[in-house]
Amino acid sequence: MSDRRLLENTNNLYRDISISTLIEQQLSHRERLDGYASEPVDFYRAEFPTYGLEAIGIKHPGRVYRNLCVSKLIEHTLARGEGVLASNGALCIKTGKYTGRSPNDKFIVDEPSSRDEIHWNQLNVPISEDNFNRLYRHVRAYVQGRDLYIFDGYVGADPKYRMGVRIINELPAQNLFAHQMFVRPTDEELDGHQADFTVLAVPGLHGDIDDGINSEAFIVAHFGKKLIIIGGSHYAGEIKKSVFSLMNYFMTKRNVLPMHCSANMDDRGNTALFFGLSGTGKTTLSADPNRRTIGDDEHGWSPEGIFNFEGGCYAKTIHLSREDEPHIWDAIRFGALMENVVLDRATRNPDYHDNSLTENTRAAYPIHYIPDAVIPSIGSHPKTVIFLTADAFGVLPPISKLSKEQAMYHFISGYTSKLAGTERGITEPQATFSACFGKPFLPLSASVYAEMLGQRIEQHKIQVYLVNTGWSGGGYGVGRRMEIKHTRAMVTAALNGDLDDIPFSPHPVFRIGIPERVPGVPSEILDPKQTWSDPDAYDRQALNLARRFAENFLRYPDAAPEIRAAGPVF
Repeated sequence: MSDRRLLENTNNLYRDISISTLIEQQLSHRERLDGYASEPVDFYRAEFPTYGLEAIGIKHPGRVYRNLCVSKLIEHTLARGEGVLASNGALCIKTGKYTGRSPNDKFIVDEPSSRDEIHWNQLNVPISEDNFNRLYRHVRAYVQGRDLYIFDGYVGADPKYRMGVRIINELPAQNLFAHQMFVRPTDEELDGHQADFTVLAVPGLHGDIDDGINSEAFIVAHFGKKLIIIGGSHYAGEIKKSVFSLMNYFMTKRNVLPMHCSANMDDRGNTALFFGLSGTGKTTLSADPNRRTIGDDEHGWSPEGIFNFEGGCYAKTIHLSREDEPHIWDAIRFGALMENVVLDRATRNPDYHDNSLTENTRAAYPIHYIPDAVIPSIGSHPKTVIFLTADAFGVLPPISKLSKEQAMYHFISGYTSKLAGTERGITEPQATFSACFGKPFLPLSASVYAEMLGQRIEQHKIQVYLVNTGWSGGGYGVGRRMEIKHTRAMVTAALNGDLDDIPFSPHPVFRIGIPERVPGVPSEILDPKQTWSDPDAYDRQALNLARRFAENFLRYPDAAPEIRAAGPVF
């Protein structure tokens, strides 16, 4: 056959095709040949194991895959056309309409076993048991005949306090997320695994508002059944945070303080905790090359010490760089899952600066992808606790020491700022308060968690510091943001005990302690008022922010008088 005729009979020609694309095409070809990428069809087997799904009312599903390895989960995703491989080896998916959590679609079942304990509010919204049962019937009907993916594992690195979790997914990519985010069992543990919590996630099922929900998306937790059903949203973070909400309820019953924080440890075994909302630098500052990572987001503080709830990390990747966050950069490789990260069409290189899909681009990967991570993810009682805030008003000191009562006050407050342009309708900085730095995930009153924190601060003589990674010399648009090198120096000084013998003076409004000096940091930036060209303007701004703190704290009338008294004065 002539070369010309050969070309005419060629359906597709690819020049300089990427390795990722070649792999995907091979999987697609295998699917056409044997019916499934990683599991050839067995025409002689009429029944498949269901691994006990009947116990939660799921009958007659399609194939059920339990605890597939990472490679197989990736193969299934690629063969189904639900993701692509990036040049770094990570699986990349898009989550469609929902690129973050949907708090208005989250509900807790109003049922007898938990009704009187739940702090019902705009985030803990009740749904009737009848509506839950109707939704659950829709879920069970939807999964009939569909392939399902099960991950059986644990929440909690400490065997004494961990809870068994079963994650059931419609999508293999979401099951990969569960595999990487929760604690993976050994073969022996898997044989005897018992689920304390069950999550059933079916993004393809759209809910109906006639069932008592607000949209096609729904995230419903039944604390009595220890069951969560999720539908309508492909965002995998809903799975992680729903389980965290269950832990925030059940751990308190075992004298474990559940915390939305990161944790690390120095080479002498001294543990530190970092609390902070999005944009405060929690991930960056806790990923210290001189300290070992225990975990990046969710922990428990038991009578024995700190333990990670998770077996992985779920990092934001927007504007990620190898220079600033090498641990995260290098962890995004084969086995990692990227959500909504834009790839170059030809090279499949991730563009971490492209926010065309969302600002909330994410990567999930196992904790052992981080060099020198603490395995198992357990630490001692912390010596130091860091609260991080990004104060866009330029009021708070770059670092300050808190008394026990002030720590409880600022823990309940959970303050940071939203900047102009980050959300539709925001034209100037706004004060944002999220109780215990994780209000959307707290089934109980914030005061319950604050009291537990205060007991631990007192018992273990812990130093608590408030670190402002926001603005100095004026608010957003006038001053400038704290230099990361100075913030790192302040955090390092706090962790190493270099501030223990340094004098502190109280802030005139917030009464938190301002250090006289910090090694490696210019003394002139430590008192925020001294960085403003107009001291009177600073005083007005400080009073305005103090009023916002006071107004927010009116939401917590059950807080002890000594905690309320630890707030700002104006």
